[in-house]
Amino acid sequence: MSTTHTAGNGPLTGVRVVELAGIGPGPFAAMLLADLGADVVRVDRPGGPGLGIDPARDLTNRNKRSVLVDLKADGGPATVLDLVERADILIEGYRPGVAERLGVGPDACLTRNPRLVYGRMTGWGQDGPLAATAGHDIGYIAITGALGMIGPDPDGPPTVPANLVGDYAGGSLYLVIGVLAALQHARAHGGGQVVDAAIVDGTAHLTTMIHGMLAAGGWQDRRGVNLLDGGCPFYGVYETSDGGHMAVGALEEQFYAEFVRLLGVEEAAPARRDLARWPELRKAVADRFRSRPREEWTAVFDGSDACVAPVLSLREAPSHPHLAARGTFTERDGIAQPAPAPRFSVTPGALRTGPALPGADTAAVARDWAVPALESQQQKTQETEA
Repeated sequence: MSTTHTAGNGPLTGVRVVELAGIGPGPFAAMLLADLGADVVRVDRPGGPGLGIDPARDLTNRNKRSVLVDLKADGGPATVLDLVERADILIEGYRPGVAERLGVGPDACLTRNPRLVYGRMTGWGQDGPLAATAGHDIGYIAITGALGMIGPDPDGPPTVPANLVGDYAGGSLYLVIGVLAALQHARAHGGGQVVDAAIVDGTAHLTTMIHGMLAAGGWQDRRGVNLLDGGCPFYGVYETSDGGHMAVGALEEQFYAEFVRLLGVEEAAPARRDLARWPELRKAVADRFRSRPREEWTAVFDGSDACVAPVLSLREAPSHPHLAARGTFTERDGIAQPAPAPRFSVTPGALRTGPALPGADTAAVARDWAVPALESQQQKTQETEA
């Protein structure tokens, strides 16, 4: 159990964040703020968020502190508003209207703290025909056009990119950009505001370059036939003799020349300039890659400008020489995990603590934030659970 808050040296040191517990993109956004030095207090609910993951291994709760408050119990909302009064940012990921019904919506919070940045993380946004309906990453990226353009086969279904494109790229990262921009405004002008971070908005925004290429005639509105979607034989993934894979991104002329030389398919190289011959080029490249195992091809291309890399698994990635040299991954309590990013020359982020266990930091936060009601609220919550 934590009894003191270990101050970090990140660029957000001194920034206080209240996170109303949820799952997915909200907790990840709060983790990013915590990695960068913010004092993030996660308000956990009785019974947990329903993910079914061991809290001690939920890495999205690292570098945070946790208090236990039942927002549906007497005194619960008032306790959260006591925290809000002392916070710079609040993050919540409820469906539209839920925070208001619980008594911790934007009006209540900004009345208590006019300088507060109130960050709202949803899939569909705070308004629109779908705002009140349930959803998941795959649906959000489906309607934005992002899912439809991912995958190498124009006649097959799109490839599901886990939940990275919607939840975390279109969601978490846009929420973080939003709350930090609003925090800058609050500090410069004295007034807080609400940030509506919708995954559909962020994901659509991510496709801006592709829309530009589409308008210019440089992108076809179907997958598997374009330069960057697997349609190009020198930008794609190939199987090796041992069932592994190599990723090829030899787009520019000089990199392509190095690629075909090292792969040993120089006789097929001229097919690059003739789209009608791309199937011929793809077969030559595929056949050659299938002649040797992944590790041998990795050694062939190592250190070159051919833009070829082995496709590693999650467990393999931390051992890649480049990532190991940079410390891209780190380990704490026996759990390998990505290190804080990005990097700062003067105020580096740090992995200060492991995942916050629900309610474990109540006494410390009550003291540090001067909110004594937290301890009595947690005691009531625990009595109710018992």
